[in-house]
Amino acid sequence: MTNRIDTTLAALKASGTTALAPFVSIGYPNLEVSIEVAKAALEAGGDMLELGVPFSDPLADGPTIQKTSAQALAGGVTVRKCLETVTSLRDSGIQAPLVLMGYMNPFLHYGLESFVKDAAGAGADGLIVADLPPEEAGPLQALCKSAGMHLIPLLAPTSTEERIKAACAGAGGFIYCVSFAGVTGARGQMAEGVRRLVKRIKTHSDLPVLVGFGVSTSKHVNDISKFADGAVFASAMLDAVGKAPPHLAAQVAGDYVRSLRGGTGASAEPTSGTISS
Repeated sequence: MTNRIDTTLAALKASGTTALAPFVSIGYPNLEVSIEVAKAALEAGGDMLELGVPFSDPLADGPTIQKTSAQALAGGVTVRKCLETVTSLRDSGIQAPLVLMGYMNPFLHYGLESFVKDAAGAGADGLIVADLPPEEAGPLQALCKSAGMHLIPLLAPTSTEERIKAACAGAGGFIYCVSFAGVTGARGQMAEGVRRLVKRIKTHSDLPVLVGFGVSTSKHVNDISKFADGAVFASAMLDAVGKAPPHLAAQVAGDYVRSLRGGTGASAEPTSGTISS
């Protein structure tokens, strides 16, 4: 079973292009606008999209994602509505990989087997669970594999060699490299240890490695392109979206993605993020 994450990242690698993976909080500033923001981020040059499933206690996330999650929850966004959002994006013609990112509690409440089945049916290609350690990932990993989805692990500078090896052993799609020990949020500069972490990860896996947490400028993306396969970014773009009037939110998101695309050395034209005719 072919997965869009695999084909997209392979094509980018073959062309020497660094992957850009914008993160959009489903339901922020409201459900309808978040869908338009997601489309705009892909049309502006995003190669894949991480879709944040809101949770009341996002322990890996900083103030921006905490705020977006709280506002989405207050607006009535549920796991089911998140899956409906994936369906809506696919129905609109989005061909790019879509990765759901969230926390175990909402998925357990939904029912893991039902959630994975419904997520795959909606058109999701991968799943990131920020608070799921590799030692406990086996059951969810098996469900994802049977559904043709990838369960994508997160690894941080504090990860031991044993933890890196365990996470890489069952990984699919790509490895999410957390650039520093801490929560999400825009930073002025990248952490010094991230290059070493990527090198450590690549000794245990041939999968692409994408770097996230703190990515907010084209310089960050350019720096990452020298040692990793892609960059994930969220807080700075969502901060900009939050400051814009709702009718301009999608335009602001698109402009932000284009500003980062310059750091990849590629044109601002989208790759797999295009909408089919």
